[in-house]
Amino acid sequence: MLKTEPVLVRSDISGLKLASRGKVRDMYDLGESLLIVTTDRLSAFDVVMANGIPFKGKVLNRLSEFWFKYLGVPHHMITCDVDQMPAEVRKHRDVLRDRAMLVKKARTFPVECVARGYLIGSGWKDYQSTGAVCGIALPTGLRQAAKLERPIFTPATKAVTGHDENIGFDQVAKAVGDSTASKLRELTLSTYEKGADYAEARGLILADTKFEFGLVEGEITLIDEVLTPDSSRYWPRAEYRIGISPPSFDKQFVRDYLESIRFNKEPPGPALPDEIVRKTSDKYLEAYRALTGKEFGT
Repeated sequence: MLKTEPVLVRSDISGLKLASRGKVRDMYDLGESLLIVTTDRLSAFDVVMANGIPFKGKVLNRLSEFWFKYLGVPHHMITCDVDQMPAEVRKHRDVLRDRAMLVKKARTFPVECVARGYLIGSGWKDYQSTGAVCGIALPTGLRQAAKLERPIFTPATKAVTGHDENIGFDQVAKAVGDSTASKLRELTLSTYEKGADYAEARGLILADTKFEFGLVEGEITLIDEVLTPDSSRYWPRAEYRIGISPPSFDKQFVRDYLESIRFNKEPPGPALPDEIVRKTSDKYLEAYRALTGKEFGT
């Protein structure tokens, strides 16, 4: 069992130029490259909570590293080994180890590339009201968590604050052009299927996931995080049932707690009780173990 460690909610790396802070990641501009620092911040209902989750940032970072190496598609990662990073980064190795990734700069496409293999979440809500998801008509009579005949590409807007919104393929084509939109759809679905096949062999169902892509030297490149519990919905295969929302490796403990206290889903986020923090941390560590076959830190 790993010992609890200090939580990093906000990084302030002296000597490095802060480029941006997202809900979870802080980005530093190193000139030719970017340094992504994955903190232990947690957002639920698009609101960042007051306290962080031990090991969360490190798990997300190392899982992304695992998948970038495994998937075999062009990606922006240079290294996650702090000792191989520039000197101005190495002197902060104690803070950054396991939670920092050095990446190539990319010109990001303004869409979230979502692949769905199962009818759940916002896709289920869309289907209930329209019989379709992002304009893709589906057979009638499907139930919650039903496996789709084939995975579908259901893009979304990329919201800096607030909620992403599902959009149709035609809107993606307007934003990036027909050819690029088709390539993004093809790459999204093929990458999802490779990840889903791997997860299946590990006893997990990859219900859906969200990818981000950008251009690096003119090539469409996978960026940001990939197939983590924050960007993906994983279900233990043994607990999968149609007609319910199966238990997943994510922050559901936090959502359930916030609903119980009637949180208004507006900033600022409240401080989470120790029990909720512990259960959520354990769930991230469990996801790492299930996907890699290793205990975190070994």
